[in-house]
Amino acid sequence: MEMIGQGILEALRLLITGDPEVLRITLLTLKVSGTATLISVILGLPLGTLLALKSFPGQRLLLSIANFGMGLPPVVVGLWVSIFLWRSGPFGYLGIMYTPAAMIIAQAVIASPVVVALTSSALQQTNPKLRLQIKALGATRWQYLYLLIREARFGILAAIIAGFGAVVSEVGASMAVGGNIKGQTRVLTTATVLEVSKGNFDIAIALSIILLVLSYLITLGLTILQQKKQGA
Repeated sequence: MEMIGQGILEALRLLITGDPEVLRITLLTLKVSGTATLISVILGLPLGTLLALKSFPGQRLLLSIANFGMGLPPVVVGLWVSIFLWRSGPFGYLGIMYTPAAMIIAQAVIASPVVVALTSSALQQTNPKLRLQIKALGATRWQYLYLLIREARFGILAAIIAGFGAVVSEVGASMAVGGNIKGQTRVLTTATVLEVSKGNFDIAIALSIILLVLSYLITLGLTILQQKKQGA
């Protein structure tokens, strides 16, 4: 209990004093995970919509891959992204290994299947009678898509929350492709692991508390938006 108390006090000290290193790490965490989540939404929302509303050969296979991807181990994703980004890899010429860009790519790979699968599930659960009614009223294709997405917005926002949660808390992929370099690729999760390995448990607890508070505040904001949308 004493260690936990010290960790809480250390977290308060770091937050109150505005420790530059902690601030840098926190902002990089937001940048990397936020950008990765945005990319996953841009890619996952259209693909999830397509898989939910269109019947075509291979649809079930793609859905199964998306569902399988929800459980991808981050360290495995980090390994494969590293293989592609290493100097000897197919995209090694980009020179982005051990940079925030590589971390964003890895985290986007982790979050995208989550957004795809949950978006598809949300749209598939819309009332079939509603779909027929929208078509019967002469809605265009875009109007049809808009109305269905509006109907499923509660589940779609849940997909975004889940996607963000999957990446802001992962450590394996970030370590593999980012290298946990101070001032460049160190985020809250990798910094916590580093402090644990050094035996600085009070600082590790402090960083974990900051990560939890950050994750909660962002999730709270998305949840409030979700509930407003539901009541609209």
